[in-house]
Parts: sequence; C-alpha cells; structure tokens
Amino acid sequence: MIAGKILEVEIGRMQAIVYQRYGSPDVLEFVEIPIPTPAEGQVLIRVHAASVNPYDWHFLRGTPSFIRLFIGVRRPKFPRLGADVAGVVEAVGAKAAPFKPGHAVFGTAKGSFAEYACAATAQLALKPQEISFEQAACLAIAGVTALQGLRDKGKVQTGQTVLINGAAGGVGTFAVQIAKSLGARVTGVCSARNVELLRSIGADEVIDYSHEDFARSDQHYDLLFDLVGNRSLSDCLRAVHPRGTYISCGGGNPDRSTWDLLAGMLQNAVRSAFTSQKMPALLAKINREDLAILSNLVQRGTVIPVVDRTYSLREVAEAVRHVESGHVHGKVVIAIT
Repeated sequence: MIAGKILEVEIGRMQAIVYQRYGSPDVLEFVEIPIPTPAEGQVLIRVHAASVNPYDWHFLRGTPSFIRLFIGVRRPKFPRLGADVAGVVEAVGAKAAPFKPGHAVFGTAKGSFAEYACAATAQLALKPQEISFEQAACLAIAGVTALQGLRDKGKVQTGQTVLINGAAGGVGTFAVQIAKSLGARVTGVCSARNVELLRSIGADEVIDYSHEDFARSDQHYDLLFDLVGNRSLSDCLRAVHPRGTYISCGGGNPDRSTWDLLAGMLQNAVRSAFTSQKMPALLAKINREDLAILSNLVQRGTVIPVVDRTYSLREVAEAVRHVESGHVHGKVVIAIT
C-alpha cells in the first residue's frame, strides 16, 4: 500500500476515456482521473498507442445483452474502454517478472484508452523493435484471434486452401499473412477498394464480393474462416470440402441480438453433429506465448500490421464510429503520446 501511495503522489492524474452508461459513442467522456496502481502480477504502462476492436463497442453498448451479467446489468462496473495496448512499463507490482520499468511492451490492458493502464504480465510481450508503437498496438486481439483460429482450430497445413471472408478487416489482414506463413494457399473476400491491399499482403487470390459469390462457385476450400457473419451457414458450408472446416468469428454487428447469436451457435452445433465438416468454436485467449509468436513473425517480416486510420485520445468516439461502420481495412489506432 505504501508503494502504491507513493506511486500515486509521484505520478498524479491522467487523461482517459470513460463511459458511465451503455450507449452509442456519444456517451464517451474525456476526463481526468487518478493513475491506477499495479496489483500483484501487473505492471503500469505509459500508453503510447491503443487500437479499437469490435470488442470495445460491444462493451460500450452492452451487447449482446447477456454480457451485462458479467460487465454490469444497469451500468458498466468498469467505466474504462480499450484493451489492445502498446507502451512503456512505468512501474511494476509484486511478482511482475520478467518486465521492468523502461521495457517497451504490447498486449492487452483493461482501459487502454488512457495515458496509463495496468496490465497482467501474462498478457504482455516485448515490443518488436521493427515496428512502431502504433503498429504494435494492433497485434494482440486481432493477431491472436487469427493465429489461434488458423493454427489451433483450423489446424492449417502446408498446401491446404483457405478462404477468408472479411479478409481486409483487422483480424482478416492478420489471417491472410498468418495462413501464408503456415503454407496455405489463401483466397480473400473483400470489397473492390481492398483488392490490391490483399494482394500486397500475400493473398494468392482475391474475390470482390460485388462481382463474385464464393458460395455459388465450384471452388471448395479446406478451411473457411468467416470474419463477417454476413452469410448463412448453408451458404458457407457449400464452399467447404466435405471434410473441411468452417470457423466463424463474425457477428461484428452492433444490432445483432442475443437470440440471433445463440441461434447461430445452436445451428452450428446441430449441423456439426450430422456432417463430416468440422465447425469448432473460437474464443481467442491472449497469452504471452502467442504474443511472442506474433512478435517473431513481425521480426521476420512475415506479418506486417495494417493501419487504416489513426486518431487522438480525444477522438476515440469518432474512431469507434468508424469501426462500427464496417468499412475499415486493417486496424484503427488511438495514438497517445
């Protein structure tokens, strides 16, 4: 407690984004609050950059509604927003090895839309020197989701064919590059304006959905990684080999109800019981080991984070609106210096 008090006196207060009730980005406030103190197993990070995920606006809006059982029924229990983070360790709590003050890190920190945030050491890794803090802030949630979806759930092997629906988004741009690193032949589905982007990051083939329907094609894939959730399960399975795999990580729709989400999960479970096609559930878990793997891929030049736009801390509401629009290519970054 003494160390914590000394830290607060020495460092003082910080600027942060908070929300006291669920709603649109209009409920976000730019305020000054006390700098948090790292608990056991945590470090305090001076945030240089954060990035926006669908995760954030689900928390902001409290949707789907069942998540309020965990984050607060009437109002958010923790009124800070943001998860992805990149910055420099400012102070450490007990048992915070291997990190020390001065270490540049990336990972996840609760409430990262702020000048400072506390993070569990198990969800951090050293930042690759080859990229900026803004690029590093893109890596954790989107990168780990792509990695675990392809490697662990999809079990992608050299020579297999992978179709990524929503390949130009935050997870999608990482999925294209990671699937290529695993030896797959990758086809990305996107809008016309993102065709060249996907080719530039390694996609072997690109489908412009305004001119071609992957579900009506004769082509079948070993894995369909669906990051949009804009097609029916039947449509998607038509594009998958009889013994192939379908993984859904879509549902990035703020208007999607709890019942729609649960119905989709039930449909997947029922269909998988009567078909040879595999439909594993994906819930990414941030851990230091996979963050280190992403760091290594970055250092080798195999994965390069794609940044769509950069906003200031005061512009978080605008950044969230942009992500909600569904027209983002790559990641949206919050620069906090």
